[in-house]
Amino acid sequence: MFAFTAFLISFSMSAAMPARLFAGATIDGLGFLAPFSGLLCLPAEVPPAAQSEKMYPAGIFDTPSDKVYYLYPWQVDVSQVPPAPTASSAVDNEDLSVVRRWQVERTEAQCVAARAQANATYDEFFSEVSPFGNPAPVEVENIFQKVRIDAGSIVGLQKERYKRPRPFLRDSHITPCLDRESGYAYPSGHSTTARVFGRILSELVPAGSGKFMSYADQAALNRVIGGVHLPLDIEAGKKLGDAIYKALKLNSAFSADMDTLRRNLKP
Repeated sequence: MFAFTAFLISFSMSAAMPARLFAGATIDGLGFLAPFSGLLCLPAEVPPAAQSEKMYPAGIFDTPSDKVYYLYPWQVDVSQVPPAPTASSAVDNEDLSVVRRWQVERTEAQCVAARAQANATYDEFFSEVSPFGNPAPVEVENIFQKVRIDAGSIVGLQKERYKRPRPFLRDSHITPCLDRESGYAYPSGHSTTARVFGRILSELVPAGSGKFMSYADQAALNRVIGGVHLPLDIEAGKKLGDAIYKALKLNSAFSADMDTLRRNLKP
């Protein structure tokens, strides 16, 4: 952990790092750098949330991993991920109104489906349409887990950069049907990870691309339905996922693992 931390800090100060990746960010003690209409029945102004973020356990994307499998964060061009909207702006308020609407319209079945994807694993997202069989072989699951861990570290840095609060911390009328997590909302880690997984599957089985990306989009939307993310969080996650996948395609270790995935495809 300490060797990785020292390397990260050293590299971050070199001219090789694109400045735009971490503009406005700081380095924390771990060496890591510290994206419908409203309802008439709900108040137009956002009441202060009664809870503190510190009351809730950390989410799976809140703490960057000390292990890198394919990508260091600076190898991903995050310039296509727009900044989070300014708090209380028209765009931000409209974003929050969508979460309020889902509070009224969602069903218990939708909440059950969202809870089933809490850990953002390959099996949780794609078991129903997996081209590897169900369950997927262990070596397949392990590759997707490595991708998830790398993506999670990149997501964590962006969350720290934008510091957008979770919707239930902004409006006490929003009650998630998922576990409440500490940490920031923008971009969504689940959305990012599902997007990368969908891109991988689409390259392996191009004929199934529409189906895979539809499942990835639903996994992202489930976070809004569940009340733990706003729509722009998941849209930013999709853009970040595309950027991560683009960087992965340039990585030799990932290319070798893609060959392993191809060998495990079911006829």
